[in-house]
Amino acid sequence: MLFHSDSIWWRRAGCWASAVLLAAGCSTPLPPYTPKPLPGDSGVPVAQVASGAPAARVDTAPASSTNGSARPAPAAGAALPPSAGPPAGPPYNDAVAARFPDPAVRYRTPAFDAGRASFTSNAELASLLRGLVRDGRASSGGTMVRLLSVGNSQSGVPLEALLLTRNPDASPAALLRAGRPTVLLIGQQHGDEPAGCEALIAVAQELAQGSLQALLEQINVIVMPRANADGALAEQRGTANGIDANRDHLLLRTPEAQALSQLVRDYRPMVVVDAHEYSVVGRYLEKFGAIQRFDALLQYATVANLPEFITKASEEWFRQPMVAGLKREGLTSEWYYTTSTDPADKKISMGGTQADIGRNVNGLRNAISLLVETRGVGLGRLHLARRVHTHVVAITSVLNITAQRAADLVRLRKYVDTEVAAQACSGPAVITAAATPSEYTLVMLDPDTGADRPRTVAWDSALVLDVRKSRSRPCGYWLGAEQVDAVLRLRALGVAVQQVQQNSVVRGETYSETARELGTRSDVRGSIADPEGVVRVEVETVPALIDAPSGSYYVSLEQPFANLVLAALEPDSQSSFVAHRIIGSVAGISRVLARPEWRMSLLP
Repeated sequence: MLFHSDSIWWRRAGCWASAVLLAAGCSTPLPPYTPKPLPGDSGVPVAQVASGAPAARVDTAPASSTNGSARPAPAAGAALPPSAGPPAGPPYNDAVAARFPDPAVRYRTPAFDAGRASFTSNAELASLLRGLVRDGRASSGGTMVRLLSVGNSQSGVPLEALLLTRNPDASPAALLRAGRPTVLLIGQQHGDEPAGCEALIAVAQELAQGSLQALLEQINVIVMPRANADGALAEQRGTANGIDANRDHLLLRTPEAQALSQLVRDYRPMVVVDAHEYSVVGRYLEKFGAIQRFDALLQYATVANLPEFITKASEEWFRQPMVAGLKREGLTSEWYYTTSTDPADKKISMGGTQADIGRNVNGLRNAISLLVETRGVGLGRLHLARRVHTHVVAITSVLNITAQRAADLVRLRKYVDTEVAAQACSGPAVITAAATPSEYTLVMLDPDTGADRPRTVAWDSALVLDVRKSRSRPCGYWLGAEQVDAVLRLRALGVAVQQVQQNSVVRGETYSETARELGTRSDVRGSIADPEGVVRVEVETVPALIDAPSGSYYVSLEQPFANLVLAALEPDSQSSFVAHRIIGSVAGISRVLARPEWRMSLLP
């Protein structure tokens, strides 16, 4: 057990002052995204999912559009879109395939209908979600299932989630007051990774009407099965404009990332699970002459400035039990890892350490942030039942652990929020860090025999970060009055921002730019799609008295999301607002080294 109720850490946590409260929402949204047309989704709304599994029946009422009007029914005999394409030949032989038999469990999603050659369509998903909505009256067991509309994709597809709770008031403020942990489940941020979406449909069914309902006595759950509707339709990893949604959680340039940020900002989940799939053959066969072995790859947030106890709880409370639960089901697992697209680069990396991917951004929001990847990219529908089952087993483990440790998680969040806020004005802050090079024995599969093939590989470990650059942690940051775009993005992330009401002066540091070049943004897989690239700046800090005119802004680090602020506002990292031209010049930002005594107002 990581913490005992009488441990010194909990006694310390009880003595801390309350953390600075963030506003529940942001009344000034980011500029709206102009939709770009894509081919329409002609999927038929499903009336009932396939029979034979323990999941709940889907309501046969017609799906409603976002304005409440009924969606017209398709013509009789209308064809389902071949979103998964025609069945392709398996990418490996029967000896390898035999290592991955189907599970005994059957799941009831449209993708498993008899004769189906595609995955659940966007229209079918919308109908399924509406069919699970319930009002929470005693006749329905007290479970409330509410549809959450959190925006539209770039082609105009509604981005929707389900909130499942036993709390009589399902508003974000009421759920926060009630104190039960909220779990956010995210699927298919990458459109060519469908198993997570199918699994989350099954999990939502079981939470609403099946075997998982009882967990809602201790927790709330938000399920967003498909975070990238356009990518799913186009069978592509990225969003409609080519941006990788899972590399956009700090910059918030896509409506898809903005929708997820809104859910996190409003509901403050204590646990977030991101369901993905990983490449099985492709560059691994090319580089190592082997095929990927594991049913699931697991990881949690691995980013600089992450609170220590978030990491400890992620490992001891969640990952280790997940590994054990998968093993009991005959499913294999390993740390998450990937490799670059460069055929000559045979290094294996444990996943990104940048503060831009969802796993790390949510960790900097002091959530237990977990990644589950199944072996699916490049397989089409091959082993789909096993891939979905793997996700369901792992996610069910997370839900059970959260319910069992609900009180511990509430105490952990309160302690970490307070501790992070209390670190302002003192100690170091990491600006850039990288994974630590090492070696690791990774088990792969022989492509001819299907037998295990251990390989010792160069392995960049994200469990211990190599700090490349650090500087003192300021009390906060001053932003010029013209930095409205940066302020909007910070507020959308849930960061508290104050506006200066009268001309003031405070002790601080300005940035002096010593070098600048244009470069490409990259992660462990290689270059990230970004048409403008990034501005790589080198800076020195210069002691100064900071003039703060009326109308400029102050972003204090005396708040729970302080480490997220560091990631956004320190200019010399590839994820920063300066690197991405959200802040056009280092002259528009300064470090504040003393608690300002300005007259300020908190932005709503």
